[in-house]
Amino acid sequence: MDVLSDAIAAMRLGRPHSARTILESPHETHFESQQGAGFHVILQGSCRLLPAEGEPLLLGVGDVVFLPRELGHGIAVPGEAGVARMLCGAYRLDQARAHPLFAELPEVVHVPARVGRHPSLQGAIELLGQELDRRTPLGGDAALPALLDLLLLYIVRAWYDDRPGDTATGWAAAFRDPAVAAALRGIHEAPERLWTVQSLAAHADLSRAAFARRFTDLVGSPPLTYLTWWRMTMAARLLRDTDLPLRAVAARTGYTSEFAFARAFKREFGAAPGQYRHGAATA
Repeated sequence: MDVLSDAIAAMRLGRPHSARTILESPHETHFESQQGAGFHVILQGSCRLLPAEGEPLLLGVGDVVFLPRELGHGIAVPGEAGVARMLCGAYRLDQARAHPLFAELPEVVHVPARVGRHPSLQGAIELLGQELDRRTPLGGDAALPALLDLLLLYIVRAWYDDRPGDTATGWAAAFRDPAVAAALRGIHEAPERLWTVQSLAAHADLSRAAFARRFTDLVGSPPLTYLTWWRMTMAARLLRDTDLPLRAVAARTGYTSEFAFARAFKREFGAAPGQYRHGAATA
């Protein structure tokens, strides 16, 4: 998969949920902090987002707001605003091992409404609203989680797309850099490959030194450091979500030796793979 799709899949801990919400002014409601993320889409009226930190944010029709680390927040509909209609939802995400591109997001991701901008995001919102309004649940157990995952992907993609190209830094710049983006695609499409800095540089069509410098500057860690982090993240998900034997998990994450894999995993997580799997199963 690509980097963003992989990041979402690796952080997911359970099923997301969503509902339509109607708030009549004057009204103020608060949401507790949780291990996950939340979103609001304004369908009618206006309201103010009251983040745990920072100034209130005025939201209008078509605005989307995403809180990648749910620290607790409020929604206020002032007396003159009338009725605010929203799509609201939440995701259970593993914040203890957040992918760097998620860790880089601000506490409040605001995607303002703009005519003709982000049509895929607007299409996902419309489909989600239609699914929530269906009177029959036929297929809903499959459709809703898929649409919510799609919405999350489009929100994060929209935020990164909106970063100015000439001033973008970090992951926003990494996605736009052909060489770094090519290396990231290589890592995520074939994590089992026996990558070296030299082979990643060749994949990116750069010299070894130039590639290593550019990758480290934009991604925030050296190529092999990121590769190992991603392999261990992927291994943890496979141990948690599948019954694959350890040798298969090791092979899928680029280790030809089960012993070398177990040693690397214990160094990363402080527990042997078998212990980690048992702990995840009983959590």
